[in-house]
Amino acid sequence: MLKSMMDDFWNNGGFFGAPFFNTPHLPAVNVRETDKHFELTLAAPGFGKENFKITAEDGLLTINAEQQNTGHEEADNYTRREFSSSSFSRTFTLPDNVVSDNIKAKYENGLLVIDLEKAATNLSPKKQITID
Repeated sequence: MLKSMMDDFWNNGGFFGAPFFNTPHLPAVNVRETDKHFELTLAAPGFGKENFKITAEDGLLTINAEQQNTGHEEADNYTRREFSSSSFSRTFTLPDNVVSDNIKAKYENGLLVIDLEKAATNLSPKKQITID
């Protein structure tokens, strides 16, 4: 019975019904719209701005991030080397009214903020239409 319980724990969801290992981590994203812009804010603490690659192509905005950390410590005949790697990729469909040449991004305090400028809309003034 114990073996069955352990198998269930490790193979069927882990803590609280969600796997706690080998789970891809995608950072949270907020999207805000104003009259002239879309603002996409992505929470990615621990990365540096050099870790990001952002592309806009064929109506898609893709954010890739990758970092590798290495550590090395020697003391009292012990040597310890540790390394870790983390990465993610998120892709968003751009609205038709985004000017892809004017996309701007900044990374500060763990937040990547991408400003997506909207194309100017040339709305005609209100006009009365006569019926023939």
